[in-house]
Amino acid sequence: MILIISCFIVPTVLTTINVLNLFFKKKIIPRATVPLTLIIGGAMYIFLYGITFDTAGDWYERIYDNQYHYSISFHYIPSVGIPLVLAFAAIMIITYIPAEKIPPLISAILTALIIIGNIVQIVFAFQISRNVRDLTLMLYVFHINIVLVSIPAIHKQITEQTRLIGRRKEKLTKPWQIKAYSLLEKTTNMRLFMFGMVFIAAAAIEILLILFGQGTDGAIKAFTDTADWTFSQQLPPPPMEYEGHYLCTVAAAGHRKVVKPLRYGNRLGAVIIVNRQLCIANAFEDLIHERTPKFHRKVRHFYDTHGYPLSKIITTPLRADIVYILMKPLEWVFLTVLYAFDTDPEKRISEQYRSTNEIRKKD
Repeated sequence: MILIISCFIVPTVLTTINVLNLFFKKKIIPRATVPLTLIIGGAMYIFLYGITFDTAGDWYERIYDNQYHYSISFHYIPSVGIPLVLAFAAIMIITYIPAEKIPPLISAILTALIIIGNIVQIVFAFQISRNVRDLTLMLYVFHINIVLVSIPAIHKQITEQTRLIGRRKEKLTKPWQIKAYSLLEKTTNMRLFMFGMVFIAAAAIEILLILFGQGTDGAIKAFTDTADWTFSQQLPPPPMEYEGHYLCTVAAAGHRKVVKPLRYGNRLGAVIIVNRQLCIANAFEDLIHERTPKFHRKVRHFYDTHGYPLSKIITTPLRADIVYILMKPLEWVFLTVLYAFDTDPEKRISEQYRSTNEIRKKD
């Protein structure tokens, strides 16, 4: 029930209110719906994106064939993140602060930031479109809602600043000031002024990004220095495979804190992720192959018959975690046999899928 409310009812209610606020002069609690749209919508977007796209590295890194490379180049994240954060902040400021308390120049800058942020988020929506299907179409609800709350914010600033300029013009005495305010007082000219600030704000953001080491083309490379996505221009290395051995699948697909991966290993020429459970199981098989070849053939036949089909249904980290936990008693049996019949069990365990490359620890 909580999942249904969170994923369907809340977005539906917020979207409906935002659509009504776009077309009707009398707004429906914008001071509540705008922050809820940005905060709750953003959190749900991250959640849905995370469970849908198992992103695991930049375009030049090897990942598994059921994973995706980052949709935004990790190095150029600020080129996308900074404009979005500034745009969301601008929407919140306009929502909560009356227009008469915002100077005209600041108002124009805020409007420009909202426009730039929307350009970035729309480009990102196209970036992920290559892999969006079925339930993941819900991601576009948030993209649409950003536009729905942005348009009233921009319209509010243009109309209210135009009205305020008319009031302030009446108090002016110098001819050049009256002429300048008369020019801005026209709604069309006020719009041109605010939209003209987009180029100035974009230039300021570009300078800021250069200081962050993004370069002059960081915003472009953020989308093109990727693989697997709409604007991607990089060719990734071939994927790693772990298909065919369900404990390999568990070690690779499960949550790190549960399955505890140790290092990379090599299995039949393919790079796999190795954890202790996998090493113990393979060491046990190695031992019985060495001591009782006939029994080993029966074990191997049973494993080949049932292990591969099982690996095909381990398609989520949760399923991998469950299999890992269910295999624990059998792992202890294997370990007991190794310590009972092998003179150096730990050496045999450590030699399985031997590789010197340790898995990089994530922050």
